[in-house]
Amino acid sequence: MSRPITLTVNGQTHTLDLDPETPLLYVLRNDLGLKGPKFGCGLEQCHACAVLVDGADVPSCQLPVERVEGLAITTVEGLGTPQQPHDLQLAFMEEQAIQCGYCVSGMIIAAQGLLNRVRYPTDEQIREALATNLCRCGTYERVRRAIRARIGQMAPAPIYEVQNQLPLPATAPARNPSLESHP
Repeated sequence: MSRPITLTVNGQTHTLDLDPETPLLYVLRNDLGLKGPKFGCGLEQCHACAVLVDGADVPSCQLPVERVEGLAITTVEGLGTPQQPHDLQLAFMEEQAIQCGYCVSGMIIAAQGLLNRVRYPTDEQIREALATNLCRCGTYERVRRAIRARIGQMAPAPIYEVQNQLPLPATAPARNPSLESHP
């Protein structure tokens, strides 16, 4: 049975008459016209449908809209625009990490979710964060390079932002020149 459900997506509030069990992905694509999140497997296994919910990356293909009411939802469209891309989107373009484009929004969302949790992730943390994202084009190394490039561009975080983590270096880690060569 439908009822009014209020969602905050990319900073805008929307009240829609929906069945509370409707998957968030369907609402984003069909009702709000956001085409960044894609339907891949429908089983929460490929993460082409990933979005940020209160900063955490989650698959949206089976997530009932009632569970995200009152939470901040961000799609890849909410990170940047074609005129002003987000730094992570720019890094993906510069590293040529986008092939067919089907998985890229989920990859960018997974990367942003990781960076929301860990200011300077290790290579292992990057691999783990992307482990559930499937890419048929095989651009995984380029995606990892894009994330590492983005990390190298980040200013150090003030101490108050990184409570419960190890102290950060005074400056961002130096970029590894061996990662800058292209295959």
